[in-house]
Amino acid sequence: MTDMLAPLLRVDSSADGAESVTRRLTSLFVERWRGEVRHRDLAADPVPPIREPYARLGRRVERRGIVPLHDIAALVADDDERREWDRTLPLITELREARTVLLGVPMYNFSVPAALKAWIDRVTFPGVFANALPDTRFVVVTARGGAYGPGTPREGFDFQEPYLRTYLTNLGVRPENLAFVHAELTRVGDLPALAGLEDLAEKSLTRARERILELTAA
Repeated sequence: MTDMLAPLLRVDSSADGAESVTRRLTSLFVERWRGEVRHRDLAADPVPPIREPYARLGRRVERRGIVPLHDIAALVADDDERREWDRTLPLITELREARTVLLGVPMYNFSVPAALKAWIDRVTFPGVFANALPDTRFVVVTARGGAYGPGTPREGFDFQEPYLRTYLTNLGVRPENLAFVHAELTRVGDLPALAGLEDLAEKSLTRARERILELTAA
């Protein structure tokens, strides 16, 4: 059962704006939420890719083992590293403070958007999530233009859910605190190759909406 009064961090990564299926679904989730919501839009406000000063500071921290978050600034060696850390710390802080994280993730080229990957690379600073996320709930809302579920011809082409599941559990998220909501065949109205699959697409979207209502039910 979701703790509806705990802070929710909503992270959208679709470039499709109002046409985005994941944004419509994450909006439905938020409409049902009764607590604080923080929204990070990675398409409208992209996170800069990590640079060499980030990596240099990260290696310095790793050599010391687990360094408390508030002590990392003291290890910054120059202005470039300071700029990288100043860009990184707010993202890490809002993620650590959230009790539920809602990720809107369209499938781009069988995987996740580059905007989301840039955010992942930046927040995954050495050691900052050690023992920090075991009770954090993650809800990952995905949209796929085609069908990639079990038994479909493209099941093996899905590098979206396996990647995110591996990444989040390796980060310390408990499997029972991780939920995926998939809307498939979302390009059925655009691609001639998907003609005739409209009913399946509508059923998939309906199931996704129903699952979101389940996850937000107190």
